[in-house]
Amino acid sequence: MPGAKASTDGSRADVAEVVRTHLRDIPDFPTPGVVFKDFTPLIADGPAMKTLVMDIAGRYAGRVDVVVGIEARGFILGAAVAYELGLGMVPIRKAGKLPGQTLKESYSLEYGHAEIEVHTDAFEPGQRVLIIDDVLATGGTAEATAALVERAGAHVTAIEVVLELAFLGGRRRLGGRDVNAILTV
Repeated sequence: MPGAKASTDGSRADVAEVVRTHLRDIPDFPTPGVVFKDFTPLIADGPAMKTLVMDIAGRYAGRVDVVVGIEARGFILGAAVAYELGLGMVPIRKAGKLPGQTLKESYSLEYGHAEIEVHTDAFEPGQRVLIIDDVLATGGTAEATAALVERAGAHVTAIEVVLELAFLGGRRRLGGRDVNAILTV
């Protein structure tokens, strides 16, 4: 947990172990029967967060032009990775949260329906985009984000997540996209 040794030799397995040791399970959140994977201890531990950011940035240096962070926890990691790469970060927000002209994308959730948006001028045509989020579950949010980025004229280079819940099948929903997870459970 916080204070745990976070330096690694740079292997993905070592970074996955840093993530694994900093995750905590919160039962019955946000609804009964759900076990929420909380990565707050990871972002609260400076060396662990640095290990994660450096790993992701190292994988995409020179391959992307802009980073997209998905609301809300994708903002935290996305901003840190963008900073390390010397790039900008574009937020993908829940509908109604961005001022000015936006593009919207609707998608289905396990328990309902949601909509996300991005500013119409967020990307230059053809920009190479790295999408970052904390968790890949059913894939609905990542799929909608990729569709929104492409509708805005950019190209999705990869989708990077801290944790993939493989039993929910989100990767299948994303088809042939380059999807990378630090840790898969």
